[in-house]
This record gives sequence, structure tokens and C-alpha cells, in this order.
Amino acid sequence: MEKLEIKRIEREKWRQLEAKDLERRNEELEELYLLERCFPEAEKLKRETRLLSQWKHYIQCDGSPDPSVSQEINTFISLWKEETNETFEEVIGKSKLVLNLIDKLKLILLETPPYDLQDKIVTQYQGSILELQELLHCKFNTATEILLRQASTLADLDSGNMEKVIQDENITLYVWANLKKNPRYRSVRFSETQIGFEIPRILATSDIALRLLHTHYDQVTPLRPVPTSLQEHTSTITNLVRDEEKNLEAAISKEMQEECKQEENESNSVHEEEIKVEDQGETEVKMSSVQEEPEVTKCELEMKLISETVLAAQLLLLENAHEKPSDLDDNEVDLCQFTTLGGVYHLDILELPPQCKPMKGWMVVEFLHFSRGHFFLSSPHSLNKILKEGLQKYIYPPETTEDFETEYSFPPIEVTLEVHENVIFFEDPMVARWDAEGKHWKTDGISNVSYKSEERLITFNLETFGPVTLIQDSHINMPYQSWELRPLDVNKVLLSVTTIFAEIQIQIKENLCMLASIKVNNKKHSSILEGRWMTPVSFITALKEAGLNIFPTRHSHFYVIINYKVPLTEMKAYRQMALLSSAFAFGWSRWNMLCDSKKVVFKVREHLRKEEPIEDPNWALLMFSGDRAQRLKIDEYSDTFSEALKEETEFHSTLYHMVKDFASEEAMEKIRSSNDQFIDSVGHMLLLTRVLSYS
Repeated sequence: MEKLEIKRIEREKWRQLEAKDLERRNEELEELYLLERCFPEAEKLKRETRLLSQWKHYIQCDGSPDPSVSQEINTFISLWKEETNETFEEVIGKSKLVLNLIDKLKLILLETPPYDLQDKIVTQYQGSILELQELLHCKFNTATEILLRQASTLADLDSGNMEKVIQDENITLYVWANLKKNPRYRSVRFSETQIGFEIPRILATSDIALRLLHTHYDQVTPLRPVPTSLQEHTSTITNLVRDEEKNLEAAISKEMQEECKQEENESNSVHEEEIKVEDQGETEVKMSSVQEEPEVTKCELEMKLISETVLAAQLLLLENAHEKPSDLDDNEVDLCQFTTLGGVYHLDILELPPQCKPMKGWMVVEFLHFSRGHFFLSSPHSLNKILKEGLQKYIYPPETTEDFETEYSFPPIEVTLEVHENVIFFEDPMVARWDAEGKHWKTDGISNVSYKSEERLITFNLETFGPVTLIQDSHINMPYQSWELRPLDVNKVLLSVTTIFAEIQIQIKENLCMLASIKVNNKKHSSILEGRWMTPVSFITALKEAGLNIFPTRHSHFYVIINYKVPLTEMKAYRQMALLSSAFAFGWSRWNMLCDSKKVVFKVREHLRKEEPIEDPNWALLMFSGDRAQRLKIDEYSDTFSEALKEETEFHSTLYHMVKDFASEEAMEKIRSSNDQFIDSVGHMLLLTRVLSYS
């Protein structure tokens, strides 16, 4: 009987708490709505920044085209096409501008929300990117041809062959021309390094050149399409709110007309001049108040429109795809599962063009035409104008091998490449080759892959030359082992994500992010990204390109085991954690795995000091369902999970009001004075790392 009485009392207390929570629910949600206006305000600022970008480019007056203006970029492309006979060094110099234009266009597509992007604009920008990429590669080919025509004058005195290495921040070129055709010269190594090729006898005795053009960027992988589902979903919300805005504007206009008509009638009915003047004054005041009211209402509607579209976009960031990509060819690389890293290595066997021979102040060049040899005499000034057929690829292995024993005469070629120094591979990289016909990466035709991690050298045998790249599992650092979000200073936090291989620390302040530090296998690892403040979109792109991918996509749940949470609950948690991040630290809890998918559990504590946190801080455990927050009785070291409420605590409809119960006045003041862009950046990073469902 005593146990039953205790249970009855507990149930009664629970009902009272629920009733109290329901009673103040509307009040708490209204206050939260006002606090979350920071998200549409931040979006307004980002829109204004995007609109000002063209003007900022215009006033720079640096002579470079604005890539977002079709006429300017098309003129730039046409003029560069007309420039001929550029050396490799000249093309490299121009490539810096071209790559910058490509990056700007990609950044616009990434930073602009899909609901603000028109299809024709997406098509225009992606078309410009492709044109610039193709033209740049064409220029590199032309410059290579010019270089190879001078191979005999650049020949090495010891070997008699030509070797050339050109390095830049964006590309590295290795070229070897086989001038001597020595059958015993089978090992080609560049500049006393291990980078190079082991070639078969048939190539060692042929008029060929070998080119390794390493572009530190990837211009081969097809551009990812803009997600149409987001456009459709948010455009529906946008249209609904805009319809509401139009209806309200019509009602306001009608009200203004009625007010004006009424005032006019009153004015006409009064004949005394003094009264008429007074009435006119009153009319002007009333007219002014009526005009001010629609302006305020219109502003509120604009904020509502932005708020709804931002909310929809954030929610769709957390929604998982229903189907896994299935239309893949045999050995095709699934780009939803793997990422290309370190750029593209363009491997080519080229026919060696006829060489120039000096003769009494003139240059003699053999010109092959219709299988007959002719000699063309030219002065040095007109030398670059001859033989404009372009680079010719040497077909290896040949299409017909009737006169040869194929396996013996045309074996795969051994290739040794250097992995880019700014890229991290947590496991041995895989090699993929570009299939030009299918327009995708494939893993067949590659064998005997070996990787020396200390020297950062990878060796493999390749059946057919062409572009190759190195790939890594995009989800190698997922799921995370733990995470923590901790305040550092005013409008500044540190997000730490610990994975099986690495510990990544990210600082966030206002609308900027920075890689603070990274440990790989518990050892400090230096990265070129450390200390560089970037906008969130640029920062996330840079981390991915460096191999530090902690940003799941809508397909990631097919490739990694996750702790699924309802997207709406997860989104509300991230938004409210961002609101509180100026004064509260949040962290991973093992109980988040044991509560159901409609709820999330995490650690929280007030953190106002700048110094490092103590080893075992006094964390509180909160459980949040999106509509209700409660403090749990258990702690991180309890034996079993329980949803029992901590003594002397209550339910609340928001996380903000939950922590307010045990927060100091100083903490609440810091929260209320937080910067809009800062809160938005923290929320954006939490939404993209998805620490509650991928830990």
C-alpha cells in the first residue's frame, strides 16, 4: 500500500508539472520566437552582403571580370582564346585569375540559399565554370606543346633526354621527352625524386614524351546539382507567405482609401475656415499613422517570410535521402561514399613533335605531311607560328596488336606519385581513373597499389594513361566518439569533435570560422588551414578538401551507422543551443543513444570564464523533445537510463527557459546580448556536423 501511495503522489506531481508547463507554454514560445529572430536577421545581412558584392567588385577597378555578369565573363573567355603561343609560365600566371573566378562562382552557388537561386542563374554559373575549366586545360596543353617543340634545346647533357619540372601553388608539371630512345633507359625519375614512371621497352625506343600534370584542384569531377527538393519545398512556403503579404497589403490599401474618403467628406461638410484648417491637420496626422502602420506590418511580413524560408532550409539540411544511389556502373566510384582528394594527376603519353635544329642562324624543322618528310626553313621570330596541329597522344597499348604478344610487349606502366602535402589520409588512399566515355571515376585497370605514408608516395600499375585521382571514404571520421561546444569569449566558441582517428577543434566568432587545432592519432598535426578565418561555407569546403570531413550529407546514413533523431527535434535543439552558446557549454552524453528517436540527451553547464575547463566539470543532463525540455535525475555515470525528473526542477517548452532556471544573471545577460551572425554561424555549424545523430 505504501508503494502504491508513493506512485500515486509521483503521478499527481507529474500531472501538476505538466499542467504548469502547458499554462506557460504560449508565453515561453513567444519569447523564444523573439529570440530566434536572430536567424532571419542574419539571413538579411547575408543577402545584403551578396547584393553589395557586385558593387564592391566594380569599385575595385582591378581589371578582372565579374564572374556573375555573363557579358563580362564571356568577353574574358573570348579574349583569352585569341591569345596564342603562351608559355607555361604565362599560362600559370593567368591561371591564378581563372581559378579565382571559378572559386567565386562556386562560392556564390554554395552560399546562396537554393530558394534564392533561379534555374537560369545556376545554369549560367555552372556553364561559365565549365568553360573556364576547359579553356584553362586547353591552354596548359598548348603550352606543353610549345615546351616539347624546344625539347632538343633543353636536353640534359648526361642523359641526352629533356626533363622539365615547373612548380606553382596550384599546379605541378613534370615533362620528360625521349630524345635518345635508349632501350635500357626504362626508369624515368624527376629531379632526383621518386616521382616518375617505369616504362616498357616499346616506349623506351619510341618518339614519345611523358607528362604528369598535377592540378592541385579537381576540375574533372562533374559539378554537383543544386538540390531541387529544397527549392520546391521552400518556394511553397515563400509563395504562401507572399500571398499573405499581398492580401494584407490589399486590405491596408482599402482601409487607407476608406479613411481618406471619410476625411474628405468631413472636410467638405464644414464651411468655416478655422474648422477646415483644424480638420485638415487631423487628416494629415491620421493619414500619417495609417501609412506608418502598413510599413511596420510589411516589415513584419518580410521577417516572417525570411524566418519561414530559413526554417525550411535548416530542416531540410537534416532530412535523409530515402534511396541510395543505385545506377552505378561496375567499378564506378560512388561519389556519395568517397571523396577525391589532393587534386587530379593528368598522366599522358604524347607523340614527340618534330624538333628544331639550329643551322647558320636559322632553325630547321622537319614537317611530317602525308607520311613524307619535308623541311621547313624559318627565322627564329616566326618559329612559333608553324606546326599548329596541337598535342598528339601516343596510343598505348595500340588498338591493334596483331604483330605483338600483348602481355609481353604492352604491360601496365608503373607510376609513382607524391600525395599533396596539405591533404590528410587517415588510411591508405585508393586510386581511381577517369572514364571519359562514362564521365565518372572508376577503379579498374589499376593494380599493385602501395603507399609509403612517411614519404607520402603512392605507387601503382596503370593499364591506360589518363587523369587519375586519390579517393578516401567520406565517412572515415563518422560516427564521432564525442563532441563539445564551449564558450571562449564574447561571441566566440570552440567546437571540438573527436573521431576514431582525429580530434578537430573549430573556433567560431561572429560570421567566421577557423581551424584551431587538429590531432591525428593523439599527435598534434599541423595544417595550412590553422589560424585562417573564413566564412562558414568557405571553411567547410576547405576542411573537406583537406580530408577533414565531419559534415554528413543526406546520403551519409547509408554508409555509416547513425543514432537517428527526428529532424524537427534535432533542428530545434541546434537552434536553441546556438542561442545559449555564449554562456553555456554543451557536450556529448552516452544516454543520447538510449533515448528514443524523438528525444535528444546532452550535457550542459554554465561557462563564463575564459580559462580551460576543469577535467570533471559539474554537468547537468538535459532531455529535449522539441516541445519539452527537462533536467534528468541521472548523471553520466549512472548504471541505467531513466527519464525521471531531477528533484526540485520543472518542465519547460524550450531549452532557453530550462537553463534559465539554474543560470546566473550574468549568463542570461550574455545570451541576450549575443551577436545575430554569431548565433547563426554556430547554428549552421551544428546543423552541418549533426553531432546529436552522428555521435
